[in-house]
Amino acid sequence: MLPEFELLMPRALPEALEMLAGRASDGMPIAGGTNVIPDLRGGRYRPACLVNVAGLPELRGIRWEDGFLVIGGGVTIAEVLEDPLVAQFAPVLREAARVLASPLIRNRATVAGNLANASPAADMAPPLLVLDAEVELTSREGSRQVPLKDFFVHVRRTVRQPHELITAVRVPLPPESSRARFFKVALRKADAIAVINGAVRVDLAEDGRCRAARIALGAVAPTPIRAYEAEKALEGQPLTPDVIAGAARLAAEATRPIDDLRGSAAYRRAVTEVMVRRALE
Repeated sequence: MLPEFELLMPRALPEALEMLAGRASDGMPIAGGTNVIPDLRGGRYRPACLVNVAGLPELRGIRWEDGFLVIGGGVTIAEVLEDPLVAQFAPVLREAARVLASPLIRNRATVAGNLANASPAADMAPPLLVLDAEVELTSREGSRQVPLKDFFVHVRRTVRQPHELITAVRVPLPPESSRARFFKVALRKADAIAVINGAVRVDLAEDGRCRAARIALGAVAPTPIRAYEAEKALEGQPLTPDVIAGAARLAAEATRPIDDLRGSAAYRRAVTEVMVRRALE
């Protein structure tokens, strides 16, 4: 059963930011609500006020702006799947969106909400981490950009302040030599929380060597993480089977998994190595 709360319905972004500033101690923004509503029913949160930001025009759309692919804070997962800019310049994000929950959820859930919920298993986090994305946090005082790698603090905790709203996710244009893949292991093929998920990205030099690498992993630590030592092991190297295998081992060593209903820590660590190797191959 839902707890009692006041629902505020702003018509524009400035009005929403004023509402959040005025109710920072007991308010919470809500867009798709696919995480917030179950958490309210389960008693995880008991805000006195919800500020509904779904449909605000300032949070809509996907566009190019100053060299960034800008995904508005109100853009749904389904819209990511259908957008031609995402398909052309960030296909790894589309791969993740395709396996996030079910069609009904994808029609409601937003990219910003998936990040703000700060689940270690958030499907949008790994692809956006390997794309070097940044989060735009806005309050009535102004906006700030936070690299996504610095956004997550702990399980369900981020650097977002109560009076701030994620107004956009910004992705710099990757080089033409960049290749990226997303992977997910779950107990079912659809509508399932990840046992592990992740993404890899390799930027190739003209001679075929790895110029730069990104490896991001989810559901294997309190937050989505980057496997920095594994990335370093790839840089400047030809992508031979031995180099790839070594990087995959280092990626598994970077994890801090737990045992839970979906899988054991040992299983998660073993599967991380396998999936990173396959993705790099």
